[in-house]
Amino acid sequence: MASNPAASSMKKKFTPQTAPSSRSVDEGGFFNPAASIGLLVFLAGVFLLASGELATANPLQLASRMSADGSAQANASVVFQSNASILSSGNWSGTGSLNTARDVHTSTLLPNGMVLVAGGVDIGSVSTPSAELYDPATESWTVTGSLNHERFYHTATFLPDGKVLVAGGDSTNDSDLASAELYDPASGTWTVTGSLNIKRQLHTATLLPNGKVLVAGGYNRINKIIESVELYDPATGNWTVANDLNTARFTHTATLLPNGKVLVAGGFGGSGTLASAELYDPANGTWTNTGNLNTPRVVHTATLLSNDTVLVAGGINSNGISPSAEFYDPANGTWTSTGDLNIERYAHTATLLPTGMVLVAGGINFSGTYASSELYDPVIGSWSATGDLNTGRYQHTATLLLDGMVLAAGGLDISVTALASAELYAPSGPTPTPAPTATPTPSVTPRPSPTPTATPTATVTPTPSPTATLTPSVTPRPIPTPRLRPTPPPRPTPR
Repeated sequence: MASNPAASSMKKKFTPQTAPSSRSVDEGGFFNPAASIGLLVFLAGVFLLASGELATANPLQLASRMSADGSAQANASVVFQSNASILSSGNWSGTGSLNTARDVHTSTLLPNGMVLVAGGVDIGSVSTPSAELYDPATESWTVTGSLNHERFYHTATFLPDGKVLVAGGDSTNDSDLASAELYDPASGTWTVTGSLNIKRQLHTATLLPNGKVLVAGGYNRINKIIESVELYDPATGNWTVANDLNTARFTHTATLLPNGKVLVAGGFGGSGTLASAELYDPANGTWTNTGNLNTPRVVHTATLLSNDTVLVAGGINSNGISPSAEFYDPANGTWTSTGDLNIERYAHTATLLPTGMVLVAGGINFSGTYASSELYDPVIGSWSATGDLNTGRYQHTATLLLDGMVLAAGGLDISVTALASAELYAPSGPTPTPAPTATPTPSVTPRPSPTPTATPTATVTPTPSPTATLTPSVTPRPIPTPRLRPTPPPRPTPR
């Protein structure tokens, strides 16, 4: 099979500094960068986790290598652009650049319309504590107070009191983190709050209707893949241990449903890429298994649609990088396949637009980095190309602004270099195809604003129905964006 320049460049940037002499099955089982390529190697690797040749603690290394080694798509590195013949209206334009180039950061929409970007990994492959604010009125970024601890693979959750909770993550200085801190937009400063009971990164964080924050799963170098769950109470500033997930996982997605339950889907577990999904019920604090995804996936996105279904798109698994998409219906607990993406991708973003359509932007596969963007129409269940990003990027963030535009910031480019650039998408495209009969779908429970989580959150697509129509979102809400580095080692090392 042809060599993969994109994968090679990622391996050059992230090289493990140490490797253990032995490794047990429950340690996560990630492939050695020197392992043989090919799908057979991937499949066999799941059963050879005890091998001393398996490298330590790179939680996303398997995710990227499983596609690099198992997909016939790995060929020449190229930046893909959209097919103009199927282009929908809508375009990207450059806006002010970040003061610090970064990827695997978080992005949170504040009530005043500004966007808070925090942490990540900078252009020197070092975790940064810096934070900055984007002002849509001036299209510029202003440095604000720095985090007390530099971090990446963390989560950021907007709280009802107007503060932003950042929790966990990884650091090039201190490894896995349990610390958490609060950003106060009024003062522009960060204050340390209670620490998680278990260090974790690549977890999800979801704001519940009762104002508490549910953190689920993740990874660390001691416990490896984590099934533990914790609840943060803003009133006390403390974390309380909750009931465990039924299946330990990381790089999964978590989506708050209108009924107040939380849907966790996919990710990577002890048996490999997961198709399983489960529901958390805040009323009794329990997890219940629900229908399995049709396609196991990791580093995908999840988006709550206006008709209360959840659209999951893209990601990777043992068969390679997937263009597939499917949606979860909370009414019957099942997943239904919908139209495929025009271009397979992972480490992309997915944003629900005020029109009810979903914008997927950027991402990567082992043929290169994508500048392309696509729009999903839930009524007809299909994707159409829209304007290309000016700079192909992955592991960036995408935030829906109050005016309905989408801000894409940072990420990595085709040369695996952290980006400072940012751009705005103007969704001037068509509204969703009208259904024959309009039937508004009332919301049972108010949805809190989504929180950017390393939550990558998976999106699912609604089944087109002759009598169902979307209820457009009146007020744009921030979309969680998975901030995933496809091939980081325990610690990124400078190039």
